[in-house]
Amino acid sequence: MRAVSPAMNNITERKDCRANDIPSDVLKSSEPLVLRGLIADWPAVAACRETSGIAAYLSSFATEEPVTAYLAEPEHQGRYFYNGNMDGFNFKSAAAPLGQVLGRLTAIAAGDHEPQSIYVGSTMVDKWLPGFREVNDLDLAADNPLVSFWLGNRTRISAHYDFPDNIACVVAGQRRFTLFPPEQVGNLYVGPLEMTPSGQAISLVDFANPDLQRFPKFATALEHARVVDLAPGDALFIPSMWWHHVESRSELNLLVNYWWCDSLPELGSPTGALLHAMLAIRDLPSHQRKAWGNLFNHYVFDAGESTHSHIPEHARGCLSTFTNDSARRMRALLLNKLNQ
Repeated sequence: MRAVSPAMNNITERKDCRANDIPSDVLKSSEPLVLRGLIADWPAVAACRETSGIAAYLSSFATEEPVTAYLAEPEHQGRYFYNGNMDGFNFKSAAAPLGQVLGRLTAIAAGDHEPQSIYVGSTMVDKWLPGFREVNDLDLAADNPLVSFWLGNRTRISAHYDFPDNIACVVAGQRRFTLFPPEQVGNLYVGPLEMTPSGQAISLVDFANPDLQRFPKFATALEHARVVDLAPGDALFIPSMWWHHVESRSELNLLVNYWWCDSLPELGSPTGALLHAMLAIRDLPSHQRKAWGNLFNHYVFDAGESTHSHIPEHARGCLSTFTNDSARRMRALLLNKLNQ
């Protein structure tokens, strides 16, 4: 079997970025970027250098409202995935106050309990750690980024993509990211779209032990892999739609994530368009699919001035660039058509 090597296709590193000064070209990049030391000055990074410090620091902000924690038994080696029949998952969830979760994680790190894997994923910082961002934050030229934290011990999160752009900031622990450009989707053996471990479709390949007999095209994906190890204080810019596998490699790990989209919120998620296209187009005869492919290329993927320049501006309707108002009208029209 061929394992992923951190020597493959290094990611460009930027050392000119600080939490309060991120160049605009970084946020517009279509390629991933390593931002070494981006949050090195955060008080959280200094406070969380030791395992015991993570619990103490986070507890100083934490509310009593329960968080959702995912629990996996030791035999799964921290891989949050499907069960053997792929009719469920290999982990369970539980709700508990963050302080209780931190206590359990600290005890496991100290060897006082069985090495159960615990993972608190995508939890809103402002809701569960109020005040944290007053002293630990990024100054982003983006409107209302979604800021969440990820906490756990040794875990492996299968390769997936996100629609928003993303800056992942390592506060504590060591993390390895393995990234693939969007065009590698056909080589990653993506699982179901509806039943997913955490909302996003994932690669079915076990990166720790890839079965290249079952997943032969994954060897091609590996040729395009970008792998980087991050330490506390480092960050990684992950562009929209890039596939990324995340491995937390320390006894206790904390990541803070910033997501944002440059598009109008009224436009919604393209995932809806994908699902609707699958419903309405995928099972048509091939000649009809080809015809619709031509229309999609003309009106969506290759759209430009030539698409509508022959139409008077006042009559272009949805062929014009969307505004908040026109996007809302289009959503209403779509809802009406879907309900017919």
